[in-house]
Amino acid sequence: MAGQQDKEAAKQAKKEKRAASKARRGQLFEAFKMQRKEDPWLIPWMVGSIVVVAGVAFGIGFFFDAQWALLPLGIVLGALLAMIIFGRRVQKTVYGKADGQPGAAAWALENLRGKWKVTPTVAATTQLDAVHRVLGGPGVVLVAEGAPHRVKTLLAQEKKRVSRLIGDTPIYDVTIGHDEGQIPLKKLQGYLMKLPRNLKPAQVDALEAKLAALGNRGAAMPKGPMPAGAKMRNVQRTIRRR
Repeated sequence: MAGQQDKEAAKQAKKEKRAASKARRGQLFEAFKMQRKEDPWLIPWMVGSIVVVAGVAFGIGFFFDAQWALLPLGIVLGALLAMIIFGRRVQKTVYGKADGQPGAAAWALENLRGKWKVTPTVAATTQLDAVHRVLGGPGVVLVAEGAPHRVKTLLAQEKKRVSRLIGDTPIYDVTIGHDEGQIPLKKLQGYLMKLPRNLKPAQVDALEAKLAALGNRGAAMPKGPMPAGAKMRNVQRTIRRR
């Protein structure tokens, strides 16, 4: 009886794995179709990368009389490079559309790669300015988005509030934007990765427990970048009702 159940469980697991794989392929194909419409250079770049890498492999193999043996390897490596190019160009398009929209910084932080602990909208205004908190190896990073003259005050208040609890733990702050001293949205992850690693994982966990008691201040922000064309007044009215 137990053996039959194990077989059924294994069969179900395989079925779910195939379904998940099929769903990923479908998502990838949809992303490719959307990117192709937005980016006329996508296919030339991808095809070119395969041709160039395969050509280099064929050329190297020619000197060793193994060109036909190395050609398949070159095609595989070229395909991998094409997928990397595809991913980078999709990311560039997505960040380009999100840049400057309220909620974009929170969305970017939620999609960070690596062991980061993100708390979106720890402070905000009804004008959709916000400060988000990120915990990681560097310590505490406060990420602000919105009008510079308003987020400057928000950042100062939040920094003071956090410093009361964490003592000498480093606190970094950054404002998203394109003005002097600001960080563009697409470079946010790179900025975080370049910060010095001051804390160990156990210290980050302890820091998170301390800061959990702070809670959030101000209005809630939209979940993700606000769609282009959305009316600011309507969004603000919705936020005030929360």
